[in-house]
Order: sequence, then structure tokens, then C-alpha cells
Amino acid sequence: MSKVTRTGTQAPAPHGADSHDLIRVLGARVNNLKDVSVEIPKRRLTVFTGVSGSGKSSLVFGTIAAESQRLINETYSSFVQGFMPTLARPEVDVLEGLTTAIIVDQQRMGADPRSTVGTATDANAMLRILFSRLGQPHIGSPGAFAFNVPSVRASGAITVERGAKKTVKATFNRLGGMCPRCEGRGTVTDIDLSQLYDDSKSLGEGALTVPGYSMDGWYGRIFKGSGFFDPDKPIRKYTKKELHDLLHKEPTKIKVEGINLTYEGLIPKIQKSMLSKDVDALQPHVRAFVERAMTFTVCPECDGTRLSEAARSSKIAGISIADACAMQISDLAEWVRGVDEPSVAPLSAALGHTLDSFAEIGLGYLSLDRPSGTLSGGEAQRVKMIRHLGSSLTDVTYVFDEPTTGLHPHDIQRMNGLLLRLRDKGNTVLVVEHKPEVIAIADHVVDLGPGAGTGGGTLCFEGTVEGLRAGGTITGRHFDDRARVKETVREATGTLEIRGATTHNLRDVDVDIPLGVLAVVTGVAGSGKSSLVHGSIPAGEGVVSVDQSAVRGSRRSNPATYTGLLDPIRKAFAKANGVKPALFSANSEGACPHCNGVGVIYTDLAMMAGVTSTCEECEGKRFDASVLEYHLGGRDISEVLAMSVTEAQEFFGTGEASTPAALRVLGRLADVGLGYLTLGQPLTTLSGGERQRLRLATHMADKGGVYVLDEPTAGLHLADVEQLLGLLDRLVDSGKSVIVVEHHQAVMAHADWIIDLGPGAGHDGGRIVFEGTPADLVADRSTVTGEHLAAYVGG
Repeated sequence: MSKVTRTGTQAPAPHGADSHDLIRVLGARVNNLKDVSVEIPKRRLTVFTGVSGSGKSSLVFGTIAAESQRLINETYSSFVQGFMPTLARPEVDVLEGLTTAIIVDQQRMGADPRSTVGTATDANAMLRILFSRLGQPHIGSPGAFAFNVPSVRASGAITVERGAKKTVKATFNRLGGMCPRCEGRGTVTDIDLSQLYDDSKSLGEGALTVPGYSMDGWYGRIFKGSGFFDPDKPIRKYTKKELHDLLHKEPTKIKVEGINLTYEGLIPKIQKSMLSKDVDALQPHVRAFVERAMTFTVCPECDGTRLSEAARSSKIAGISIADACAMQISDLAEWVRGVDEPSVAPLSAALGHTLDSFAEIGLGYLSLDRPSGTLSGGEAQRVKMIRHLGSSLTDVTYVFDEPTTGLHPHDIQRMNGLLLRLRDKGNTVLVVEHKPEVIAIADHVVDLGPGAGTGGGTLCFEGTVEGLRAGGTITGRHFDDRARVKETVREATGTLEIRGATTHNLRDVDVDIPLGVLAVVTGVAGSGKSSLVHGSIPAGEGVVSVDQSAVRGSRRSNPATYTGLLDPIRKAFAKANGVKPALFSANSEGACPHCNGVGVIYTDLAMMAGVTSTCEECEGKRFDASVLEYHLGGRDISEVLAMSVTEAQEFFGTGEASTPAALRVLGRLADVGLGYLTLGQPLTTLSGGERQRLRLATHMADKGGVYVLDEPTAGLHLADVEQLLGLLDRLVDSGKSVIVVEHHQAVMAHADWIIDLGPGAGHDGGRIVFEGTPADLVADRSTVTGEHLAAYVGG
């Protein structure tokens, strides 16, 4: 175990500190943690550092936050607990001084079509009350402006008894603001009928092109035996009634070959079996069909506002609630301040304060009607922060996962201010972070490492920032690293012309992006970087676009399956044991029958967050016990999938297990800085940066000539950024063109060409404010990016 350095904290806990002032962790062994013991001061800002895979998340999320959640669950009634799986206590000897933990992570917000930035932050709720009070014409309560509340009108009679019975007629209204056509979604879905059948063929000739709807099975017998249409006639010759019965007929009892069955039209049948399900959970061929067959168009009745006609008709000073929600939030804050009505003054002030928080956190460019599922991981985390900034709760433990992801250096200063505000309200703030600008404001630093995976999991340092700087840990040594601006830059071999770009906030942008070099696109969050790069450079022939969006795949997917690495591994196991490869797939014949090869049992708790618990049958190994009797190089398949990329390189590089095809894929994973990932780690647990680097590894063997990367430094330790720059150089030197959207000053300094957007965010951005070399940007200092880069390289 590496030597641990300890120093006093910058803002020490009160004299005579006990468990009331400290969170004490003794002997933590979650994942790769090796008996870690640490004391964290309460009501202070503690930053956890260390290379990716060093054990930071295992300590903060897997130990401290997980135990807090488990203890909270135990406070529920036994009735409620009966519906919840028992959460295992984290593997730790002692945990003392815990308070309620609120996790503010980078998980994408739910992609529910009715979830928006406004509904996720309570801004919509306050806006609805404002319109219900001041809107003209007056149309009812706040619910009348809610696109999540349907309109219900009912009339009836109520009986009032006063001496003799007396009946009073009354009509009750519950008027919601939901658009009846799109049901509050803003879009209507349609089905492309050409994807369902070939109308030149008859059913008997296989006209249906829906996966699984073969005429040879039960579906075929039901359709052909229904009697509603001629199965031997081409569909294009059907009468209007026959076509309606084929596509839309409601469930109807029929008898086929003496068996009672139910016939239902093709469209309602596939809506239930395919279209209503989570697309990512579908089989790949079914998912491809759904994506081909479904079309989404803006609702013609509400024009995408989600709101009923009545809700849109009520206005304050000529502005409807739909207009307000479509405004850029920084503009909406100004409009709210202009609502001068004493009766709603406290409400206007509270709403204005919430909207100002968006601008303060660097999200003033969003609008309240922005679907929450379209936010990046960093944006989603900052939106979640806004909920907590106005909270009345104190003495809470807030846990943040790299809150600077997606932030320009200019915005990081504001994020720091918000973290300190939460602390100053009397809360304990725990932050997992790599950026030195955030580490610098910490009251206390906990550094884990020294390496990743099995090479990490030990406490290397705890104490002050000054102590970290003076210490010999990897983080301490690299804390003051500063890249130098390139003295010589590569010459472009061509240009990628973009003309008249108007995606989102771009203002008719013309720009030439040089090819054959490392080009970096910069600018504050919301300035239009991603709109320019992803909206104007089509992914396709010769262009490999690698972003941080969720990796397609279910909870079963992992780096081995996603990269194709599992194929040579299965073949090596099969050859060594004289059996078929399918046995070594947890998605096929080798799966544990109890959990179907997932390794966990997932319990959906409806109104609460779902919970996963390890499968008791296979103990999380995912395979049937009989499969684990087969070995390669002395290891079974579950042991191999538990290896890190680095360990697997050694394993598959020598002896009986030597597998060159596996080594090639593993080498690419190591090149992108993922040597610490385990081969079987579920993709759903990867951060945005890790997902992107995983994608990059899979594309490195592609023939593409242009690579487009979106913030590849996300989640990288200071020491790993240098490795990434080396990788980008190798790509360019091999003849590729690399275009990177990035905030990290080290990547800017390393660029051959910089394109800076701004000057601000939203409608204050969308323009090119600088084009040239990094040296010219530093010398010019005419933009916010130029100022920060000059300060960085001169530091």
C-alpha cells in the first residue's frame, strides 16, 4: 500500500471534533478499494481526486452515498419495504456520521416526451400559477396551463339536504392544458405503411415485412384464417374495408381451425408489441424496423407547444405561457421582472430568482420547453443543481460527479461559486473532480490511486490543497501542469467548407475547417460549437462522429460485447474446450436461467427509482454454473470478463490463452485511456467521457478520413490528458483529419487551428469570433477563450 500523507484541512472542523462533525469511513472494500479508511469533515467542501478507475466513485457513490440511501430506505414502513429488494450494506467495517445524501450526477434526465427543463425544475409550476392569476382571459386554475393535465368536463347532479330533500343541478369542470391531439407531447407519431407491407404481394406471398410476422407461424394462421380479407389477393387491390380490417380492426374474437383466437389489426398489434416499448431494450433487427417505420412530426394543432388552444389564448401583456416557455431563459427572467403586479410580487420574485439561477450556472441559453432528454450529461447535472440551490434543507450531503463536464473555463468559476454556496448553507459537499480549478477551492482533498483498477484503491493523500501540491502523488505532481502553445503547426491539406449554417443559434455562419490537422472548436457552453460541428458535418462516408450520447445497448451490454472483443474470446474458449462458442455468451446458451444472463435482478418501483440486486443464483457472474467449469489459461469466462483491459492484455498475450485478435481490440481500448475498465462492466455504468472513448476505440480501425470528437477529455485525470493528446497526434500523423469540440486548455494549446464561437451563449452566440493558430489566439486575447488560454499557458 502506498504511503498516505495527511495534513490539516484549510477550514478545520471545530475543536474536539467527533462523529457529529466527521463522516468516518473505516475499512472500505467496495470494488477495488483496499481497506480504505478516511475522515471527511462535515459542512465542508471535499474534493476526491485520482486517475480514472482509482476508486473515487467506489468510495463516494458506492460506499458513502449507497449506505445513506440504504439507511433511508429502512425508514419506510414495512409495507413499502415489502415491495423493495433489500439493499446490501456496502463492504465497509464502519461508517459513522452519515447524513441524507443527495446525488447530483450526470445521468441523462428521463427521455419522457412530456419532461422539459421547466417541469424538471419547478419553474413551470410557478409560471402556471402566474398565468392563472394574471392571464386574460382567465381560464381557470394552474392546471389549465399544464400540458401534463388532460381536459375533463363532466356534468351531473348533487343532492343537498335542508329539511326536505332538494336537488341542485351542477356542472363540474377540471380543465387541463394538454393539447388533445398530441396529448402534451408536442409531436405526433405516424407509421410509414410502406415499411409494414409490400402492397404488390398478397399475404400468402409474404407481403408483411414486420419482423416476426411470418405467414408460416401463428400470426400467419390468424391473418389468413380471419376471413376479413382474401390472403391470396395483392394488398393494393384491397377494398377500403379490407385495408381497414388489415391495419386498424379492433380486437375481435375469431375461430381458426376450431380454436378460439383474437384477431387485431396490424397497427394496434405492433404498437403494443414494439412501439410502446423502450427502443433500446428491443432486439437490434426489431429496433431497426421501429426506427424505419416511425415518423415524428410537429403537432399541427398546438404547433409543438404541447398546450391546448385555451391555454395558448390566455396572455399577460401579449405573451402566452407557450411564448414564455419558448423564450431563452435569460430573456424570460427579464420579462418576469417586468411583470409589475403587487398581488403576485412574492411569486414573481421567486420565479425570477429560479430563472436567474440558470444564467448563473451557465444555462441561460436554454428554454423551459426544451425536452429534458435532449440535454447533455453536464447540462442535466446543472439543471438538477438548480432544484437544490433554492432548497430549505440544511446539513445535507450533496454528492457531485464531475460538475465541470461541458463547462468552458469561464463557466467553471461560476460553478465553483455555487458549490461554495451549498457548503455555506451548512451542507457537506463531496465532489469527484479532475479539474485543478475545482480542486483549488477545496477545504479538504482525498486523493486515491496510485493507479487504476487493481493498481488503485488505496488512499494516497488527504489534507489541504497546499499539501497535495507538495505531496508526491500523481495528482500532486500534475496539479500545476501547463501545456505550451505549439511553436510550429501542421499545414492543412484541404478544407471542409461550411456555408450559411443556421442550426439552432448559428447566425448564417461561413467557415472553412482545415483538413489534415488537429482543429479545435471552442466557445462558452451554448455558443453553438456542437450545432456547428454536428449540425453541419454530416456523419457518413469518410466521417466518423464520436460523441458522448448514450451507447446503444441494454444492461447486458459491456465493453467486450460492444467492441466485438467477446467474439475472439468465445472462440478461444470454445477451441480450448471442444465445445461451441455460444456457451460463452451470457446473451445466449450460457446464460444463468434465473437472471437471464444479466447478473442482477432489476425491480421497477414505479414512482421511485428502480433498484438492482445481485442475482443470488449466479452471484452476479451471469453464466450458468456448468459453463464456469470450462477454462482457458486457468480462468473461466466470468473471471476473464472481470479482468481490466490492462490485465486482459497480459492474459491474452502469452501461453495457452494467446489470442492476437483479442489483443488488437484491447490495444485500441488502452490507447484511448480505458485500460482500467473491466471487460464485463455494464455500459449503463459508464460516464459520458468513457462512452465516447469506447466509441473512439471501436472506430480506430475504420477507414474514415475525418474524426469528429466532442470533449474527449471529459472524465480524464490531469495525467491522462497527455496520453490523449498523443493519441490525437497519432491519428493526424496517420493521415486523418481530427476536429475536436473542447474546453480543455491543454487541447487548445496543442491544436494546429482554433475556431472560437461566441461571444456569449444562446442568441448572444452563434458567431465566429476568432479563427487562427493557438499562438495568435493568445496574442490576440480578444475573446473569453483567448483570455483564459493566455492565463493558462502563462501560468
